[in-house]
Amino acid sequence: MARLFEEVYVYEAPVRAFHWINVLCVVTLFVTGLIIGNPPVFLGHNEAAFGYWFGTVRFIHFATAYIFVCNIALRLYWAFRGNRFARWFRYLPLRRSQWAQVGEMAKRYLLLSGRGRTIVGANALAGLIYLLMFLVVIFMVVSGFGLYAAGSDSWFPRLFAWIVPLMGSPATVRLWHHVAAWMFPVFAILHVYLVYFNERTEHGGIISTMVSGWRRVESR
Repeated sequence: MARLFEEVYVYEAPVRAFHWINVLCVVTLFVTGLIIGNPPVFLGHNEAAFGYWFGTVRFIHFATAYIFVCNIALRLYWAFRGNRFARWFRYLPLRRSQWAQVGEMAKRYLLLSGRGRTIVGANALAGLIYLLMFLVVIFMVVSGFGLYAAGSDSWFPRLFAWIVPLMGSPATVRLWHHVAAWMFPVFAILHVYLVYFNERTEHGGIISTMVSGWRRVESR
C-alpha cells in the first residue's frame, strides 16, 4: 500500500528569521570574542592612532550583542503568540510524557533503538537542550553586558553591572564568560548531528523546513 504524505506548516516566518539571525549572531560573537580574549599582534609602520582594528572588533562584538538580545526577546514574545510548534510549553518538560520522550529520543540518537514515530516540530529532548542553552544565553548576556557596563554610559549595560561584584571581580566574570562561550560550538555540533540524523531517518525535509516552514510528513 502506498504511503500518503501531507504538508504541515511547522515553522512560521518569525521563528525561521530568529533561527538564521541567531546563527549569524552566534558565529560573529564567538569569533570576535576569541579575538578580544586573545588579540593577535600586528606589527606595522603606521602610528597606533591609525590602527583601530581592535576597537572595530569590539564594536562589532557589542553591536552584535544588542542584535542578539533583541532577537532573543522577539523569540520569547513569539513563544506566546506563535503556532503550537513555537509555543513555550514545547520547550519545558513539565509532563511525564515529555520526560518519557526525552529518554526515547536519547536512545534513538545513540542508536540504541530503531526508528519510532515521527515527531513534527521540536521533540522533548531537543526542547530540553534548547532550554539549557537558553540559560547559557542568559548568563552570556548578563556577564557580557556586566563587563561592558564599566566603560559605557548607556542604561542597558548598567542593568547588569551587579554581576561583577557578585562574582568577585571583572577577571572572574571574563573567565566564566569565555568558558560559557564554548558551549555554543558544542551545541552547534550536537544540533547539526541531530538534524542530519532526523533528515536521514525520517526523510521529512527537516533542513528545508527551516527555510520554507513546511514539512512533509506521513499521513496518519
